Amino acid sequence: MMRGVIGVYFGVVLTPWKLVGFIGALMFAGRWVLQAWATKRAGRPMIPRSFWIISLMGSAMVTSYFIWGKNDAVGVLTNLLPASVALYNLVMDIRSARAGPHA
Repeated sequence: MMRGVIGVYFGVVLTPWKLVGFIGALMFAGRWVLQAWATKRAGRPMIPRSFWIISLMGSAMVTSYFIWGKNDAVGVLTNLLPASVALYNLVMDIRSARAGPHA
C-alpha cells in the first residue's frame, strides 16, 4: 500500500512514503516562516514553542521516510541531531514556562 505509485509529476514518481517525506521536509522548512512571523510580531528575535513542535513533527516524518520509504541510514542519521536538539529545546522551553518569568 505505501509502496504504490500515486502519480508522476514533473518527472518525479510520487509514492505514499515520498509524500510523507515531502510533507515532513515542508514542515521542517516552514518552521522558519513561523519563526520570522513570530519575530516580526514581537518586534524582536523570537522562537515560539510551536517552532520546536513543528521541528519534531517534520523530523519524525522525514525520518520515517528514510527508514521505511527509502531504507537510507544516512538520511536517518542526518535527522537524529536536529530532532534531539529540537526535543531538548522544547523540554527547556516547557520547564522555563513552568518555573515562571523570574526563574
